[in-house]
Amino acid sequence: MTRPGGPGGPGRGRRLATTAALLVAGVLVVVGVVGIVQQGERPPATPSLPDLRGNRVDAAPGLAPSPAAVRRMAVRAADGDAFRVPAVGLDVPLRSLVTVDHEVQPPTFTDAFWIRDLGTGVRTPERGTVFVAMHSLRGGGVGPGNALYDTASGTSRVGVGDAVEVAGARYVVTGTRTVPKPSISGDATVWADVPGRLVVITCLERPDGGPSRDNFVVEARLAP
Repeated sequence: MTRPGGPGGPGRGRRLATTAALLVAGVLVVVGVVGIVQQGERPPATPSLPDLRGNRVDAAPGLAPSPAAVRRMAVRAADGDAFRVPAVGLDVPLRSLVTVDHEVQPPTFTDAFWIRDLGTGVRTPERGTVFVAMHSLRGGGVGPGNALYDTASGTSRVGVGDAVEVAGARYVVTGTRTVPKPSISGDATVWADVPGRLVVITCLERPDGGPSRDNFVVEARLAP
């Protein structure tokens, strides 16, 4: 869903350019996440994956990574960690992965993913930005990102001051915004590595059911 770009962009210990696609001060993304991948830009592939309601959802082209890409992500299990936004009833496992070819594409529709090679770790939030990415779905499917905003109106369901819990660390939402997918890779405010910041990114789905054109970003800061 997200794509960190190639040379020249922000990252941990090096500069990573991010290209939009997918997803809080943090930002609530995964769906940080090097830019969310634009749906439809990859060759067609329609794997069927379960959503949060247990329904099988056929992924739109570009929405789900290939098996080879998943292997390179080195996905790690939740190990009891969770991503929670109590105000909107979101409580999903928190897994982790690394970027592949400067992209981040969560491999499931049911989990939030911490991006291990961007910013800082979930156990050391005071050292930098924690980046989280997740899928939202259209056409009746429900992913974690769908809880963060209202698809019909495109407005946020998450308010300033709402709590976000990431692997036991508590953050407070400072704002939300939409970023066009073609612009997110160069948006320094998204990818800045700032102590005590959380960034979550997901695709902003359209009420007409068409391919997503924007990313929805929630920013949050570490609670005292």
